Order: sequence, then C-alpha cells, then structure tokens
Amino acid sequence: MPHPATAIHETGGAIAPHMRRLLEFVEPSGDDVCLDVARGGGPMAAALGPQVRHVTAVDATPARAGSRGGRMSTVTFGTGPVRIARDCDLPPASTTSPDGLATGAAAAAAVVAAGPGARTAAREPRRPRGDGPDGGTIRADATALPYRDNAFSLVTARFSLYNLGEPEHVLRELLRVCRPDGRLIIADLVRGNLAGPDRDRIERLRDPDHPGTPSIARLTEMITSAGASIRRLDVFTVERPVEPWLAGAADEAAADRIREALTDEVDGGPRTGAKPRMIGGELWFTQSWAHVAAEPIS
Repeated sequence: MPHPATAIHETGGAIAPHMRRLLEFVEPSGDDVCLDVARGGGPMAAALGPQVRHVTAVDATPARAGSRGGRMSTVTFGTGPVRIARDCDLPPASTTSPDGLATGAAAAAAVVAAGPGARTAAREPRRPRGDGPDGGTIRADATALPYRDNAFSLVTARFSLYNLGEPEHVLRELLRVCRPDGRLIIADLVRGNLAGPDRDRIERLRDPDHPGTPSIARLTEMITSAGASIRRLDVFTVERPVEPWLAGAADEAAADRIREALTDEVDGGPRTGAKPRMIGGELWFTQSWAHVAAEPIS
C-alpha cells in the first residue's frame, strides 16, 4: 500500500490552496450574513468566519429510514492533500455561458492569474460581529431550512448538493433564503460536457450511494432552472492522493478494487477516467471541480 501523504490542513493555520481559491471566488464581505449548508462537518464555515459578520452552519446529513439511529452513515469527502493542476493540464478549450462568461480553462486560468491575494490584500480579516440566532452547527433538512425568506446575503454549499436530497429541491431552498441582492455559491465535482459517465464507476465503488457526477452544463442548467442567474464560473482540475480519499470507502474490499483498477491503468491497462499517476511513490488521481456563483432572479 502506498505511504499516506502528508496532510494539508483545511482549517486552522495556513489555508490549503484549493480552499484559498474558493474563498477568493466567494469574495466574502465584512457585512455578509452567511449560511453554509453541508453534509456533516466541513471547513467552509470556519474559513468564512473571520471575514464576515456572521456564519450559520447547517449539517444537513439526510436521515435514512431503517438506519441505526435514523442517520445514514456518512462517506466523507476526504480531501487530504490537493494539488491544483497547472494550466497546461487543464482542458485546452474554453466555452462561453449564456451570459457571456468564460468557462473551462479560460475561467480557471483567470482565477489562478489573479493570485491568492488579489482581492483581499487591502482587506484585513474580520472576526464575526455578534452572535446570530444559531450558535455553532445545527441539524436541518436542506429542502426545508428553518429560516425566513431572504435571510442571508451569502449562501454556500461545498461538495454536498447531490447528497442532501433532490438537488433541484435543495437549490430552490438555498435560493429562497438568499437575499435578492445576495449570492449563492456552489462548489462541487463536475465532468466535462463531452465526457462520458465512465468516471462514476470508480466513485460508486468508493460510495455505493454516489449519485453520479453532473456535467458542467447540467449543473448550471439546474441552478438557472431553480431561479438563479449565473454570474461567474470557475472550472479546474485537481490531483489528489488516492489513500486519503479511500479512507471514506464503503469497505476495504472496495478500496482494494479501486487501487487495483488505478494501478492497472498506470501500467497501461484499461482507462478509468481518473487519470492516475505515481507522484513521489504514491498513487494520485484527478477530479474536475467547479465553483459557481449565482444570484436569485427577483
């Protein structure tokens, strides 16, 4: 088994590059009142906390009938070390959204070129001011959030949209609690519009409940159909070591099958769609991530 890679902290101390990239994309304001909706715990609320007025964190892990304690087992995202691929590793073509926004490699390159301090260098991080109605993290249904309409100026969902219920229902609820002049940020896995679904075979070996990876077009279509206008889009490729990701596998037998499939591909065997390779004696693979910024249509 490959030796585990050194972890990169997502909260506390230095912020991992992929989280810094997301925060730059979010553009948090010291006046923002935020809602972060996640499956289980996650780093987003803690990362936003020093830069906004208040953050409410919702654990929207869905319950499943017949499971022990009424709660389904959570297969964690298991980020571990993440390396953002170089521009030359990104898809060479870029597309344009209906709003005329660059996507794909062009959008990703623009965010990278801006640098981690491009938008925040002139703003000192702020500590949260005052206590909101919800201290810490609360449990709630993502399709029936216990908040009034237009309650938050910033609503975020990171790697959880497809695990919290019907995505269309979740999106409508996230937009309901977002102010008309606010913004909704969705960060999730995607596949290229022309890529096939073969990549999901590996994902489902790890998590049998994996709902499938949406194409970029499908994700943006769902957001606009729910009643939002897409303002910015950042799509990029990351490389991750296999072992931290496999820590969330359903069982060790499934993890072994994934290792075998990826190792076979490195040795010239059948393609899995994960583009594995060895880095420093460890097995790494790739994923495509998307950050989408949307605004409710009034």
